[in-house]
Amino acid sequence: MASQAIENYREEAEIYKSEALCKKKAMEFMEELFLPKGLLLPLDDLMEVGYNRAAGFVWFKQKNKKKEYFFCSIGCTVSYAPEVTAFIENRRIKKLTGVTIKKFLICVSLSEIYIDDPSSGEVTFKIPSGFSVSLPVSAFDKEERRKEKKEKEEYN
Repeated sequence: MASQAIENYREEAEIYKSEALCKKKAMEFMEELFLPKGLLLPLDDLMEVGYNRAAGFVWFKQKNKKKEYFFCSIGCTVSYAPEVTAFIENRRIKKLTGVTIKKFLICVSLSEIYIDDPSSGEVTFKIPSGFSVSLPVSAFDKEERRKEKKEKEEYN
C-alpha cells in the first residue's frame, strides 16, 4: 500500500537517494514544518526520501526491514516500517503509515502527529480510532540531544 502511494506521487516529487542527504533532507522537512526533529531520530539508514510539495506527500524508505527505537523520555518503543508515508503541512503530519507505538505490550499505529498551539509546548499523537495523547515537545528535543551525544562518544 505504501509503495503504491509513493508511485502515485513520485512524478512531481523531490527525491533524494544518498544516506547522508536523505537524513539531512528529512531533518530540514521537520524544521520547515515546525515539528520536533527528534520524531525522526531512528531513521538514520534511509535510502530514499521523497517530497511532493504540491500534494504535501512525503515518504521515507529505509535499508533495513524494520527499525525500533525506545524513546526514554516518553517510555515507549516506536517501530518504523521499511516505508513510512504521510501528508504533511505546517505543524501537522496526517495519514501517517508505517509507524507504530508500543507501550505495555500493546501496539497501535499512529495516524497523525500535530502541534495545535505552539505556545503549549506539546505535540499530540493520534491513532486511527481517534484517541490521542499529548506529550511535551521537549521530550523529543532531549532524545535528539541524547542521540547526538551518543554518536559523538562513539566517534571519539
